[in-house]
Amino acid sequence: MFKKAVEAKSHQRLSGADRKKLRRTVRNRLPLLTDELLDVILPPKVEITLSKFQNRVHVYSIEGGCPMFFDIDGRGTEIFPTVFALWEAPEMLPSFMLKGGEVSRYVLGGADLMFPGILIPPQGYPSFSAGEIWAVKVPGNQAPIAVGCTTMSSEEALKAGLHGKALRITHYYRDFLWESAEGHYVPNAGFMENVVMEDPSYLASGSVEEITDSSAGPQTGTELEDESGDVNNIGPSTSVTDSKNDTEEHVVGSMNELNLTDDVSANEANTDKQNIFSPEEVDALLDQCLLQALHTTLKEKDLPIPGSTLWANHVLPCRPSGLTLDIKKSSHKKLSKWLQSKASTGMISVKEDKHKKEIVLISVNRSHPDYKSFKPEKKKAEVSESPGERSTLQAQSEKMLEIIEVYKPSIHNSGIFASVGEDKGNLYTASEATDVVFRYIEKENLVKPINKSMVVLDAILCDALFKGAIKKGSAYPSEIHKKDVGSTFVGRMQPHHVVMRGGGEPVVRKGAIKPVQIMTERRQGNKKVTKVTGMETFLIDPDSFGSELQKKFACSTSVGELPGKKGYEVLIQGGVIDNLAKYLVEHYGVPKRYIEILDKTRK
Repeated sequence: MFKKAVEAKSHQRLSGADRKKLRRTVRNRLPLLTDELLDVILPPKVEITLSKFQNRVHVYSIEGGCPMFFDIDGRGTEIFPTVFALWEAPEMLPSFMLKGGEVSRYVLGGADLMFPGILIPPQGYPSFSAGEIWAVKVPGNQAPIAVGCTTMSSEEALKAGLHGKALRITHYYRDFLWESAEGHYVPNAGFMENVVMEDPSYLASGSVEEITDSSAGPQTGTELEDESGDVNNIGPSTSVTDSKNDTEEHVVGSMNELNLTDDVSANEANTDKQNIFSPEEVDALLDQCLLQALHTTLKEKDLPIPGSTLWANHVLPCRPSGLTLDIKKSSHKKLSKWLQSKASTGMISVKEDKHKKEIVLISVNRSHPDYKSFKPEKKKAEVSESPGERSTLQAQSEKMLEIIEVYKPSIHNSGIFASVGEDKGNLYTASEATDVVFRYIEKENLVKPINKSMVVLDAILCDALFKGAIKKGSAYPSEIHKKDVGSTFVGRMQPHHVVMRGGGEPVVRKGAIKPVQIMTERRQGNKKVTKVTGMETFLIDPDSFGSELQKKFACSTSVGELPGKKGYEVLIQGGVIDNLAKYLVEHYGVPKRYIEILDKTRK
């Protein structure tokens, strides 16, 4: 969900009524969340900002820019807590415990959680239903590292032998959503104080190299990752040494503390790097990042721009590599005061949006001495990591489309699957389903002895192929040609289809594949417009698609929702029906047989 950076389209402050609605939605979505815990996550007197992203995701952040909840579809039906919210109240969700570092490596890389990677507790496997929200933890740490949605119930999982996908991960530690809030999070001082880890030697990396320098005190403000990418202790952690018992306890403390034990010297070095900055030095770093952003990323067309958007999309990305930029550690303490101080020097002009209660950058004085004397750093091209050829191949692979037509056994032929030991709840391709019915024919010895090309129909096979399809009063056939068995059997199953793009997660939908419909018609003034619907079937985002077409055909486009919430329609000014169909085939890989064209302008 947040593997790649996506810019927010807009930011707005929630009104009192919207705050109450958000709280009701969250409480209904998370049954274990109490009012007391919700007050900790969303304090009553703290402002809440709603950020709307281009992929329709809504993110709810508290004052300071720390995201606490996100809504996948923007309608409140699929709202999830972030890892920051889970660190504040981990008991709001049930959690799966990982077996070790080899599993956490994949989860923190964006992969979904599979059943074999889950540690089964002594009391047995927990009970859950499909579509429930669960968190993910590593042994010895109470701070969750990811959150997602279950793909099946516990009963279905046990029937499947605890194989397959358990949790569809929607957000994880160090993804884009986490990175966008880096430096904004202020931990609850009382959260999980003095909680001792159950097994301090069983770290997520699978190795034990403990940090025991008690003279240095607890390490804070450090965010480290070992060479393999595994996270040992995510969230809060502090190391202390008990001289009396000569034992070590890893205690969960501040939310900003991360204690990864792969390299002690690197850990201490980074800790020193984070702690040596005084407020004056942070002020200078802020000014440097602002000037870098004004020179490189912020254009005149972007103005005016809200302060929160300026911070998230321009200032933060310009910070030096490996450093955390926190406005609260500066002498200004607040983003608004910092921008007002820069406005007092004449370099920028700002004003407060009274409606949204947010400071807005209006203009930049590019003739200001500070602006003219600053020399922006040029980012080095990472030839080895992202050469042009590999970027092109990656872009092409992301557009690659794979469509598989599958079928589910119906009430008519489920007996055939059960007879040969196949699961009637699974999906099968046409060839797999045909193989099943011929295995049944072979098992029951239904091939006609005197004519090997004919199959004798017993009661079960006859019902599977013809029950309900024969008119009343007509006799059921007693035999069928072998070449007709497969097509007739598949035709009695429930059609489904699987769509996957760019190696991403496959999407399974019920029913036959609905084609993309392209229609051109005339409007007032004899002007042509082209409408496109059904692109969601092939995992094409309507908003992004509309923006691409606007640049491709140099025309105006708009995206609107169809009546009855049946999808979206992209409207293009002009008659581009032929070029648009070609673009769908060549650029998005949509097969020609799934494109319907209707030109109403031709007489």
